[in-house]
Amino acid sequence: MSALTCTGVGRAFGALKAVDDVDLVVEPGARHALIGPNGAGKSTLFKLVTGTLRADTGRVELAGRDVTGLSEVRRSRLGMSQTLQHSSLFGSMTAAETVVLALRRHDGSRITPWPRRDPALRERAQESLTGVGLGGRGDTPVPALSHGERKQLEVALALACRPTLFLLDEPAAGMSPAERARLVELLSGLPEEITVLFVEHDLDLVFALADAVTVLHLGRVLLSGTPADVRASDAVREAYLGAGRREELFTR
Repeated sequence: MSALTCTGVGRAFGALKAVDDVDLVVEPGARHALIGPNGAGKSTLFKLVTGTLRADTGRVELAGRDVTGLSEVRRSRLGMSQTLQHSSLFGSMTAAETVVLALRRHDGSRITPWPRRDPALRERAQESLTGVGLGGRGDTPVPALSHGERKQLEVALALACRPTLFLLDEPAAGMSPAERARLVELLSGLPEEITVLFVEHDLDLVFALADAVTVLHLGRVLLSGTPADVRASDAVREAYLGAGRREELFTR
C-alpha cells in the first residue's frame, strides 16, 4: 500500500487548469521530490494533497484511506504534517512554547490565553527540538532564531505531531549553503517510517536527498521515476530550458 496516492487530481482557476488529471504515487519510506519549472502546478498540487485547497476532480488517499473531502486538521490527525514555504511562526513565543502550541492543536486540546503547564507536552516539545538540533534553544524567543533555525523549528513542529507523511514546500528557500547542508542532513536522518514528499527549486538539494522524483509541467505529470531517469530525460531538459537547448541542467 502506498503512503500517498493521487488519482486524476485536478484543480482549475477559471479557464486555467493549474493541476490537470495528475496521478501521483508516493511509496512508504520514500524521499520523494516534486519539481518543475515555474508555473508547473507544484504548489497547487501540494495544497490539494494537504487539504488547503479542495480538488475539483480526482481522489487523494493517505495510506489507502480516501481523504479527498477532509480538512487540513483531519488529515493531520490521520498522520499528515507539513511545513510551508513562508514562515507562520509566532514572534511572541519561545521555540518550546511554539512546539507546545502545535501539540495542543494537534491533540485537540483547548487553547486558552493562559494554558495550564503540562510537563508531558513540554517533554515532547523538548524531544522534538533536540531531534532537529535545537535542544539548547527551547527558551529562545522565535525572533532571536536565525533563518535556518526557524526552518529547523518548523520541522520540529511538524515532527512533534508524529506524522507518517511529512510534506515540505520549498524547505530550502532563503537558506545559505551551510544551512541547506544541515537541512539535507536533518531530513536524511529521519526515521524510515516517515515518508517525505517535498517541493523544491534547488535541484542540487533534490538530487542529494530524493530517491524518487516527479516532474510537473503545465499542470500535468511529465515524468515520474528515479533521479537518474530525470537527469537523462530530454523532455525534462526541454521543459526547463526550452526546445533546442542542450546545456547541462543538473549538477552531477
